[in-house]
Amino acid sequence: MHLSKLRTSGGDRWAADHQFLAKGVTLGQLLKISAGELEAAIRTFQTDEMVSGAPMAPIDAQHEVWACGVTYLRSRNARMAESTEASIYDRVYSAVRPELFFKAPGWRVIGPDGLIQIRSDSKWNVPEPELALVINSAGEIVGYTAANDVSSRDIEGENPLYLPQAKSYDGACALGQTIHLVGADGMRDLPIHLSVERTGSQIFTGVTSTAQLKRTLEELAKYLFLALNHPQGALLLTGTGIVPPDTFSLVAGDRVSIQVGDVVLGNTVAD
Repeated sequence: MHLSKLRTSGGDRWAADHQFLAKGVTLGQLLKISAGELEAAIRTFQTDEMVSGAPMAPIDAQHEVWACGVTYLRSRNARMAESTEASIYDRVYSAVRPELFFKAPGWRVIGPDGLIQIRSDSKWNVPEPELALVINSAGEIVGYTAANDVSSRDIEGENPLYLPQAKSYDGACALGQTIHLVGADGMRDLPIHLSVERTGSQIFTGVTSTAQLKRTLEELAKYLFLALNHPQGALLLTGTGIVPPDTFSLVAGDRVSIQVGDVVLGNTVAD
């Protein structure tokens, strides 16, 4: 089952498998339902109205998007190469506790075909294609979507304490057009693809798999909920295993396309 959110003339509506849910149903309401009962509960909300409208990011304003760092060996190596404090990335990669940071509130998230942004005070901006876990209020993983954790590598590399500025700013978080409802076992080996086009030509492609993650998905979700309550549920980006070369940086007009499993996400870099 897939959940989607659409903007219609009558307001924003959630849908499941191409049928609108009853008006007023929210993602927060659905993420208070246990994982084992979620799909059956969603069917009780389905109407006979077929979906129409503009696709939106599958998140509501009150939700939070968090993210994990240095979860792939490729990411560890890249962070060590760019940073003035290389050893901390090696240590966090092998530490018991994962790196977690706040990425964006739901109202700041960009949806499919929306405009992502790059910082004007950065010279090295990159897309980071990631599996985004959808987690219910009890900490259970109930689904996933595709995410772009747009980042400023030079700002983070200058000083690790600049991470919030490198990661959290307008247009730096985008989510794919649907949530695929599936448990963690269905995400163990999802392919992740990235391509970037500039003036009609492909300038970068990359591929990896969630099988390359250093940590389990359940472990990452567990740490997000340690000493932190998410009564509406939350989304958690799980890190990137695709890193463009050091000579690459996004520019205005670039088209970034991401696919995680069967969920796609496409955005253009704003002027």
